[in-house]
Amino acid sequence: MPRKPNYDRNELIDRARDLFWQRGWAGTSLKDLEAALQMKPGSFYAAFGSKDALFELALKKYASDGLERLIALAQEHGPIKALQRFPAMAIRNKSAPAKACMLSKTLLELQAHRHPLAHEANLHLLRMEQQFAELFQQAQSDGAIDGSHDPRTLARRYQSDVLGLRVSAERDGVDANAIAAEIAEGLTRL
Repeated sequence: MPRKPNYDRNELIDRARDLFWQRGWAGTSLKDLEAALQMKPGSFYAAFGSKDALFELALKKYASDGLERLIALAQEHGPIKALQRFPAMAIRNKSAPAKACMLSKTLLELQAHRHPLAHEANLHLLRMEQQFAELFQQAQSDGAIDGSHDPRTLARRYQSDVLGLRVSAERDGVDANAIAAEIAEGLTRL
């Protein structure tokens, strides 16, 4: 009878996510993962199969956590307030290993190599864009923004602004909080 693992799989995926988020796919070796997860090579392969398989799980966890935070914010404050608060929330996470979005970092790192994980990152970005579009559509239904705007166009522009903000937050001398406030203020003019 196989032994039951003596680890929390979700906690290991969280640790791997943070390492990949900070260092990227190429910058994270199997030895780095084994050390961070405190696993021997055989246990690592038995638990996750490969570095790519673990990276895919980490991307999925990162994306689902972001969607859950956005949905919770919308449930608590309504769609337009959630969209206004989300940019500042994205850059103020003190426990995040990086300010830049893990999905966009992955897409930029791996797309040139046509690595399948770049496609996965893009799919997660598209899901987040769809969620933004749904929130813009709800805001239109609530009368918070003009109904003449295309919610998908607003969502693409908004996501682009938030991703740019997150890259700017990594730079020295950039007041990312001011940019987040500008994004929020811009939504009031819709």
